[in-house]
Amino acid sequence: MRLLILGGTGGLGRELARRGGPHVMAAGSRDADLRDPVQVRSLVRRVRPDVIVNAAYRQDDWAVTADGAAHVALAAVSSGARLVHVSSDAVFSGASGSYDESCPPVPATMYGAAKAAAETAVRAVDPGAVIARTSLIVGGPQTVIVARVHAGGVFFTDDVRCPVHVGDLAAALLELAVSGRAGVHHVAGADAVSRYELARLIAGRDGLDVSTVTAGTRAAAGLTGAADVRLDSTATQAVLNVALRGARSFLTPAGGRG
Repeated sequence: MRLLILGGTGGLGRELARRGGPHVMAAGSRDADLRDPVQVRSLVRRVRPDVIVNAAYRQDDWAVTADGAAHVALAAVSSGARLVHVSSDAVFSGASGSYDESCPPVPATMYGAAKAAAETAVRAVDPGAVIARTSLIVGGPQTVIVARVHAGGVFFTDDVRCPVHVGDLAAALLELAVSGRAGVHHVAGADAVSRYELARLIAGRDGLDVSTVTAGTRAAAGLTGAADVRLDSTATQAVLNVALRGARSFLTPAGGRG
């Protein structure tokens, strides 16, 4: 299987490349600017992938996140490649707490709106594609939340997500890629935890002083946007071989690899 990973220089992209076999290209922005459909088509024609995993995004750039997803979907259809598009729990406002795959996007931020627009474009252009919504990705120091814990800062007790281990997520995406399944799938961890609890778990795993992790609240910081977004991955877990472990499992010694 020839695999093209877009967003290949990030933590998830590197994990996908490590697991993807001998015929993998992990592409970053230097290989193709996703805002330019000509560059995207050229890259896909050059690599001739069987599967494209689009894990690329920029929170502050609508064109990369939304327009880029459309360009990738068009290139995938044109080349006959299977597409797995990585989306986010940011497409939800948090008003309902728990969300399964049947829930339509209701974003509360511009980034969430861009991810929702990307989903719409992918579904319209390539109905056979997989749209995999995930949550906070936890792995080594290259993953965003882990880097933040090591750098220090305030972590909110009223901001709840379902973190997923980067290895579990990568394995699930590759499994979905060869499954023949289509449409929206939720690929998040089994535990709903606050960012504060997650930061303490990461600090404990990495041998940091847990007592130095500072608690705060979104409310006190005056932040708007989604506070409690719990992806219900029950339906997707039922069709996967890989276990989508919760953070309390994979970030403690009893959880095995972490």
